[in-house]
Amino acid sequence: RFSSWGRRINSFSTAAAAIDEPIHPSIQVDHTQLLINGQFIDAASGRTFPTVDPRTGDVIARVAEGDLEDVNRAVAAARKAFDEGPWPKMTAYERSRIMLRFADLLEKHTEEVAKLETWDNGKPYEQAAKIEIPMVVRMFRYYAGWADKIHGFTVPADGQHHVQTLHEPYGVCGLIIPWNFPLLLYSWKVGPALACGNTVVLKTAEQTPLSAIYVSKLFHEAGLPPGVLNVVSGFGPTAGAALSSHMDVNKLSFTGSTATGKIVLALAAKSNLKPVTLELGGKSPFIVCKDADVDKAVELAHSALFFNQGQCCCAGSRTLVHESVYDEFVEKAKARALKRVVGDPFKTGIEQGPQIDNEQFKKILKYIRSGIESGATLESGGEQFGSKGYYIQPTVFSNVQDDMLIAKDEIFGPVQSISKFKDLEEVVQRANASSYGLAAGVFTQNIETANTLTRALRVGTVWINCYDIFDAAVPFGGFKMSGQGREKGIYGLSSYLQVKAVVTPLKNPAWL
Repeated sequence: RFSSWGRRINSFSTAAAAIDEPIHPSIQVDHTQLLINGQFIDAASGRTFPTVDPRTGDVIARVAEGDLEDVNRAVAAARKAFDEGPWPKMTAYERSRIMLRFADLLEKHTEEVAKLETWDNGKPYEQAAKIEIPMVVRMFRYYAGWADKIHGFTVPADGQHHVQTLHEPYGVCGLIIPWNFPLLLYSWKVGPALACGNTVVLKTAEQTPLSAIYVSKLFHEAGLPPGVLNVVSGFGPTAGAALSSHMDVNKLSFTGSTATGKIVLALAAKSNLKPVTLELGGKSPFIVCKDADVDKAVELAHSALFFNQGQCCCAGSRTLVHESVYDEFVEKAKARALKRVVGDPFKTGIEQGPQIDNEQFKKILKYIRSGIESGATLESGGEQFGSKGYYIQPTVFSNVQDDMLIAKDEIFGPVQSISKFKDLEEVVQRANASSYGLAAGVFTQNIETANTLTRALRVGTVWINCYDIFDAAVPFGGFKMSGQGREKGIYGLSSYLQVKAVVTPLKNPAWL
């Protein structure tokens, strides 16, 4: 009975939103070059590459294509700024003030930055402007507050020695950010790296270079010295590989797929054995227990999966529902997906925009075909939405088995896979059977159930009766093949600091 309802929705609501002429954002793309040593410059090769509007496939602008020579120039600028420049020698309070001024400028330019993010990425403008950019501002203010509170300890030792620890910056940090949350991940990495006194070479995702270039210009307007933050746009096999294997980069941080993370880690090891923080893929379970309020659970599970077009590493992409409420949950999840508003992300009220590019678009449709062919029940969606751009219908599968590709692989798209379970022992075993361990959601009214699952699930974050809560102070990272190290919060600082022990003899000390 929901299929005809879904057709009416597509005819009168969401289809119209996608078919209409796309809104042209009222912003001009002024900066498409590399940012090295405080200056915008062309790539050494002179090459450029297109960045594309995912609503249409049309080119927004051509951006400088950095490669090995450009990475070398950026690293040299960052090295000079660290070894000779003012940044690590500046008082921590002064660094904090520059970061706070940048946060103020970013907040002032929220509208322009959000338009760039939506245009280049396809995420809803309301999401970018009202959720993500404020989170970026908060992140920089959070780490600005930490800058003058980083210190070591005095350590008691056996014998007549004074022992202290120093927490020191690594030096030059290579930061590689993904395309699904370009500015949010920019803040997760650049914020703590600079607060700790490091200098940075940032490699943007080739799909979404525009917003990082723009806000880095604002950072320099806030008083950031030249060479402290360098931005190189380019491709993974060239610019990304050059940064990962560079002998003068002291620390790497990468967010992206597990497959690429393995390459980054190998290049780091083969070069100078630089330490690497990795935030990688996920296949997060969303567990709906037998005592759940089904209506609330459906809405939360829907958000956990479909947020950001499903392009979220911690998306609740394995919806595991207790058998006693399974049928009711499936029907309501299907109805909610059919009501999801898809269309031009610049329009008010749009919940879902296009996927990032044609490659991701085709990959998701391939997984949907795999789900159908492997015997899962297609409850809704399953096809392209509209005829232009990279839009995909919100898709729900039921009767999903654990050996199906849609249950095992990270799809990174708007595809919800629902399966049933009998008891907690079973659901823990199945949830932990994945090679990933990034996050999990638990929906229950029983505190004992919540406590049991919290400790049993092998993941870096467990959300109880909520999902996608990303406070600046809350650490984020994965177990198993979802990565190593943590970002955000006090734990995020340790990724950008080395610990040095200093031991000094004491002669006739008054106390030990």
